[in-house]
Amino acid sequence: MDESGRRIRPETRALDALIDAAIKRGGRRSNAKTGADSMLFLGNRHGPFPALVVQNPILEPVDKLVWMAIMLKAKETGCVAAFPSYAALMQTANVSAKATIARAIAILRITRWLTLCGRMRERDGRFKGNVYVLHDEPLPLVDVMHLDVEHLKFLRESVDHYHARVRTVARAALDTIDEDIGAGRDVCADESVWDRRIQAAESVEGATPRRFFAFSARVMTELRSNNDKPHRPDHRVQNMKTVDGGVQNLNRQNLNSVCCSSSYIYKTTTTTTRDAEKNDGVTGEKGVPLIYPKRLVGDQRELADRYLATVSAASRQLILDELEGRFRSEQKGMAPLYDEMSFLFSLCKAMKNKEFKANLGIKVGAERVAREKARRESAERVVQTPATGLEEMRQRIAAGKGPIAEMRRALGMSGRSNTEGGSDKCSKC
Repeated sequence: MDESGRRIRPETRALDALIDAAIKRGGRRSNAKTGADSMLFLGNRHGPFPALVVQNPILEPVDKLVWMAIMLKAKETGCVAAFPSYAALMQTANVSAKATIARAIAILRITRWLTLCGRMRERDGRFKGNVYVLHDEPLPLVDVMHLDVEHLKFLRESVDHYHARVRTVARAALDTIDEDIGAGRDVCADESVWDRRIQAAESVEGATPRRFFAFSARVMTELRSNNDKPHRPDHRVQNMKTVDGGVQNLNRQNLNSVCCSSSYIYKTTTTTTRDAEKNDGVTGEKGVPLIYPKRLVGDQRELADRYLATVSAASRQLILDELEGRFRSEQKGMAPLYDEMSFLFSLCKAMKNKEFKANLGIKVGAERVAREKARRESAERVVQTPATGLEEMRQRIAAGKGPIAEMRRALGMSGRSNTEGGSDKCSKC
C-alpha cells in the first residue's frame, strides 16, 4: 500500500472491510432476489422508537415525525418534562406551519398515542398549561377515559375540525365505538395486551385490514380506501390565516398556554345536520329528558348515551334508576362499584335480552315519580292572571269616568279639555 493509503482513517478501513463482508455474504445467498440492493447503517446508534409508530397505517408522515419530536424532547429532559412548544416541534420536525403541528397533535390524541390528562392553573385560577402523556402504543379506551375525562367530547368536536384528515380519523374512532357497542361488546372491558399487539401486527403486515387498536377492521378498510384516493386541498386550510397569537405552546416557561391540542382547530360555521344530531342527546319515552346519576360525569355521560341508544326509549330511565340505586347501596354497606360503565353495559345487555329485573332502582324511580307529581301540582296551584284585552280595558276606563266627573264637580273643577294638550282648570279661575 502506498504512503497515501497509510493516512486513511481506521474508521474508513473498518467500513471497507464491512462492505467486503456484506458483498461476500450477499453472494453466498442462493435465494436472494436478482438485483436486490443491500444496506449498511453508519453512524451512532440512537434511541429506539416503537416500530408501530413507523408502521402505523393511520398516522401520516408528519404525525409520526411530531410523535418522534415530542419523544426526543422528553428524552433530553427526562420522563417528566415540559411539553415542547410549537416552535420547537416545528424546528425539530422541519415543519413550517403551526397549523400542521396542531393537526398532528389532534391526530395523535384521536389515535390514543397522546393523552391530555389535565390542566395546570395559577393560584388565582388563570390557565397555566396542560399535562400530556406520550405513549409507546395506543391506550385502551377505558384507560384514556380515566386519564382524560373529555376524550369522547374531544372526538365529537374533532368531527368538525378544519382539516379533512382529522375529521375522517375522528369519525372513524367514533364509528368503531358505536360498532363495538352495537355488536354487544363492552368497550370498557379489560383487553389482552398481547391480543391487541397481535391484531395490530397482522393489520400492518397483512393485505387484509384487521383491527388496529382504536379502529375496527371495517373502519380500517374504509380508511385505507380513503388513503388510496388522491388528496385534494382543503379550502378551509387554504383560507385559514394563522395569527401569531392564535396558537400557543405548552412550554412551562410560557404561561400563555393552549387549553387543548390547539386553540383554533374547530371551524365556525352554521349548524349542520350532524351538529343537530349530536346536541339532541338520548331521551326517554315520548322525548322526556333522562335523569342521570350525578356520579356520571364527563365522558361517562357520552358513553352512557351510546349504551342507552341500543335499548328502547321506555327502558332507558329504568336502567339509570337501577344504576343510581346501585350507587346508593354503597352507603348501606354494599361493595363499592369501581367500573360504572361496565355495570351500565351489563344492565343494557340484560334489558335487550329481556333478563332485566328492577331491584335497587325501584325506590329511586318512586322518588322520581313523586317529585314530578309534586312539581305538576305546584304548577297547577299557581294563579296566572289572564291577559287583559283592549276592549276590557276600555270598559274599565269608561266605568271609572262617572265617579271621577262627580268628584271634579264637588271640588269645583271643570272637566278635562277635549282639545289635545288641554289642561284641568278650576271653574272659579
